[in-house]
Amino acid sequence: MFSTSVTMDQFMTAFNQTVYMVSVSLLFGALIGVPLGILLVITRPGGVLENKWIYGLLNPLINIVRSLPFIILMVAIIPFTRLIVQTSIGTSAAIVPLIIYIAPYIGRLVENSLLEVNPGIIEAAEAMGATPFQIIRYFILPEAFGSLILSITTATIGLIGATAMAGTIGGGGVGDLAIVFGYQRFDTFVMIATVILLVVLVQGVQSLGNILARKARRN
Repeated sequence: MFSTSVTMDQFMTAFNQTVYMVSVSLLFGALIGVPLGILLVITRPGGVLENKWIYGLLNPLINIVRSLPFIILMVAIIPFTRLIVQTSIGTSAAIVPLIIYIAPYIGRLVENSLLEVNPGIIEAAEAMGATPFQIIRYFILPEAFGSLILSITTATIGLIGATAMAGTIGGGGVGDLAIVFGYQRFDTFVMIATVILLVVLVQGVQSLGNILARKARRN
């Protein structure tokens, strides 16, 4: 029978910290990433607002940030994190690198989703005299809505994994619990419990995303 020094309150606190980090990071990451993805699509060669300078700046910038493993990014921007939240340790501090990590990721996912829209729909909109804003608002985004939901779902799951790594700098959450108690103190029960909790959380997010995307595509 397993024994552990971790209480249920500690498990709940860690779970709440994970949900908090994922929710806040996803919100601000989406506020940055969704417009980035739209800009990539409309300014790319052949886009409705083609602009080689904007696309030429955003595309490599996103690639550079995305090429950095989260653990390296998290450590590299510690001075910036400390400037923003006055500390480099804790749940709030972990949110800063999480946002920087997920925003370009969402941007690329949104770009891929929007590029799946049938070019004939855009051509039809242009033939009707729709402005670039109207094409984006009333044609591209509605057509890609189901795919966008799945993209946000994928980003959310990626964030859950990143929050686990945030435990290495004392970011709190389930990952921190697994490292401090499960790994450093060799508590097998905590390690197994955190793995199960993360699996359930990821499965729940994926199932919800699939349901919402299915409904969006039917509509």
